[in-house]
Amino acid sequence: MNDQPLTGRVAWAYTAGILGAFLIVAALAWAIHRYAQPPPLGEDRAAVRAKALAELRAAEAEALAAPAWIDQAKGIVRLPIQQAMMLVERGWAQNPAAARSNLIARVEKATAAPPKAPEKPSPFE
Repeated sequence: MNDQPLTGRVAWAYTAGILGAFLIVAALAWAIHRYAQPPPLGEDRAAVRAKALAELRAAEAEALAAPAWIDQAKGIVRLPIQQAMMLVERGWAQNPAAARSNLIARVEKATAAPPKAPEKPSPFE
């Protein structure tokens, strides 16, 4: 090794080289940070969520206000709340026992399990 002290010119060259290397690394780190950063998360999300909420509320209002078939094969109909309440009041006011048995029969009909699928025969039979 050389034990001689660095002269002024050589010391400035080393200092400039080290400083230049640090500046290059800093510039590359800044560029990577700037170009690899994803866009902000909630930028256009608020408009999309407001539109979805408006559509959902319109569908809910339609479901509450208009009658429709839920399952035509089973005879299940969706009624507006006011109309359903009037039908229930009328049925329970005339004959509560018949209204209760009618309600139980409708619930059993609506929640009846489908028949079990036939089992496949064993290939060894």
